[in-house]
Amino acid sequence: MKFILFDDINRYNLLPFAHTRAIADIRCGILTMRERWELYLKEITGTLTESYLQGIYPALQGDDKVYINGSVFANPSLATAIANLRQGQKLCKNKITIAARFDKNISGFEEFNQRIQELPSQEYEGEIYSLNHIWDIFSFNDRVIRDDFALLTKGKQSSPIPANIIVTGKENLFIEEGANVYAGCIINASAGPVYIAKGAEVLEGAMLRGPLALCEQSVVKMGAKLYGATTIGPGCKVGGEINNAVLFANSNKAHDGYLGNAVVGEWCNLGADTNCSNLKNNYDEIKVWDEQAGKSVNTGLIFCGLFIGDHSKCGINTMFNTGTVVGVSANIFGAGFPDKFIPSFCWGGIDAVTTYDFGKAMQTADRMMGRRHKKLSEAETDMYRYIFEHTQSQRPLPPNDN
Repeated sequence: MKFILFDDINRYNLLPFAHTRAIADIRCGILTMRERWELYLKEITGTLTESYLQGIYPALQGDDKVYINGSVFANPSLATAIANLRQGQKLCKNKITIAARFDKNISGFEEFNQRIQELPSQEYEGEIYSLNHIWDIFSFNDRVIRDDFALLTKGKQSSPIPANIIVTGKENLFIEEGANVYAGCIINASAGPVYIAKGAEVLEGAMLRGPLALCEQSVVKMGAKLYGATTIGPGCKVGGEINNAVLFANSNKAHDGYLGNAVVGEWCNLGADTNCSNLKNNYDEIKVWDEQAGKSVNTGLIFCGLFIGDHSKCGINTMFNTGTVVGVSANIFGAGFPDKFIPSFCWGGIDAVTTYDFGKAMQTADRMMGRRHKKLSEAETDMYRYIFEHTQSQRPLPPNDN
């Protein structure tokens, strides 16, 4: 039996992050959705998503396959129910399809969506929750960090707490072997667990408050202030003040400035003193731009900050308004607040915006990735070209020489 994580219709509510990845590779909590499923299933998973994305995922061979909804959070009971599915049967909760088992290969996303409608369903009796909107990523983060912490630390012992740091709630602090926490740091794990993965560094004088996750090779700069519920993904570097934010991987917010109730994709860079508003002066509920619907939608939240897609960057002293959505590979700079929706491959700020030349955007991506000894693959470049071409109509001005 092989397990395939599939995208459902929620992927269109998870743009700009679903532009460049299957839902299963969105990080919420300490882990991505995929990493959590693989720990519970004890198996490597495959992926079923839109055709332009499918090329970046290796094929998983075999006829007997169980397809699992990548937007649903894994748990032990759910993993057991899925493993017990019979061929030609699907598992549902209310109107959500959780999983389906087929005895034959499916050629692609469209065939899957057609065939799954024909299967008889079995109702799952337990509780589930899933990613339905981009703001769910930070809204669920408190709960999911706690669940992941229990999963990852069960039966394990933390490395010793270093000398010359202040810790409250020591029983909720887990430091993996190979992590470094330097003198003068203050860690409050009494409000929620704090997980520091191997290779992570917390530099002198940083202040951390749980629930908090520092993933592998992440760096917290000197004097930083990190509030829960926050996840600093693998390879990220952060400084300044951060509250209830999720950074996926290899992104930088390395200097002073505020980031709150926010989601940052991979390979992003926020310039020094970038500040992101997360509360309106009138305390009204915040709306964000729904790219698929082409309109603003109400989040129902009073606190909601920035959503910024992969490879997007902003210059020093950039100011983002509440509920700003930035697409993929945008480059934002200049004084004042930019628009609350900045389409993919935009270049500029409040004074003028044009299209970011695709070749130059890919050169910048390659340079940044090269600093972490990584490189864009041909399949990834094709994916970004598809996004560039299919978001062209959103950009306000034709290309010019940047």
